[in-house]
Amino acid sequence: MRFIITSSVLLKNLQQIGGIISANNVLSVLEDFLFDLHGNMLTLTATDLETMMRVQMPVNESEGEGRICIPSKIILEYLKNLPEQPVTFIINETDLSIDMSSNSGKYRIVGEKADDFPKEPAPGDTTGFTMPSKVLIDCINKTLFAVSTDTLRPAMTGVFFEMTTENISFVSTDAHRLVQMRRDDISCPLPGGFVVPKKPLQQLRGTLPTDDSVLTLAYNNSHLFVTGEYVSLSCRLIDARFPDYRAVIPADNPYRLTLNRAEFASALRRVNIFANKTTNQVLLDIVGNSLNISAQDIDFSYEGKETLSCQYSGEDMKIAFNAKLMVEIVNNLDGDEVVLELSTPSRAGIFRSIDRTENEDLMMLLMPLMVGI
Repeated sequence: MRFIITSSVLLKNLQQIGGIISANNVLSVLEDFLFDLHGNMLTLTATDLETMMRVQMPVNESEGEGRICIPSKIILEYLKNLPEQPVTFIINETDLSIDMSSNSGKYRIVGEKADDFPKEPAPGDTTGFTMPSKVLIDCINKTLFAVSTDTLRPAMTGVFFEMTTENISFVSTDAHRLVQMRRDDISCPLPGGFVVPKKPLQQLRGTLPTDDSVLTLAYNNSHLFVTGEYVSLSCRLIDARFPDYRAVIPADNPYRLTLNRAEFASALRRVNIFANKTTNQVLLDIVGNSLNISAQDIDFSYEGKETLSCQYSGEDMKIAFNAKLMVEIVNNLDGDEVVLELSTPSRAGIFRSIDRTENEDLMMLLMPLMVGI
């Protein structure tokens, strides 16, 4: 088996799937990339047993067909230190030797048998639907930051895909904040839901094209399969029930605070410097059309305060939030202005963007802190 491919093209595609490979593996083959040459098309595969990802690319020239596992660390290091140029791979499937030659030299490494590489789960008995690639990336970006890291609550360590025959919602929560991203232009054949782990979603958003190319998402009781023109991924779903997130969303938040998004985020970051480092508590004191943002750290006698102009309809209110979490929410909203919907200092605040994208409804909820904590 022999093929020639441009070094930068191969490196880019290997890096796209390389994040799947874990640092500590019980099987040496899990540290490899699977190279599969068929005709003029090269398929690269990486897996950690839970997630498997493939990318396809054409090669410049090829002779023969075959499959072999190549150690990921050494091939990535070699390509990173090689200027852009064609690289020739000659693979002997008898002794598993791999000869690589470029303009500057020749190198040899030894691979492993392709038959030892884990097989992809069979996508049997699946339900599927389609959506544009850039829409899936946007939904992942808007929800992934709020996923929990608490392994004792596994359902919250992933993003919940909630489907109806009219729309699809992407939901994430860490018990302090909750994000719901609903798309009304994506319909599913059957109502249902599943929880996708964080790692495969991180890989997808870094690999999928940011265009209107159509993806097929198919799922069954245990796995999700995402298929594009040149990229495919399969991953094991989280086997846990996602919490009833609607129970924490206030039914009525009549008060509306409207702010310039960039100014609000900047003020929060500055004031948070002087907040208690354990709680990151900042106090929002809303009086008329004026917002006072304050924080203090009693242990060090630190104190910070800023005033912003705003538009507010409702009773004057003092409410405290975790500034670090609030900044992340504000930064993940679009548009120039942000709306904070409130009711009482003890109930969750809901953040939305003034500029609503067509067919999209994005809601971000943040639980308040007790003043003084």
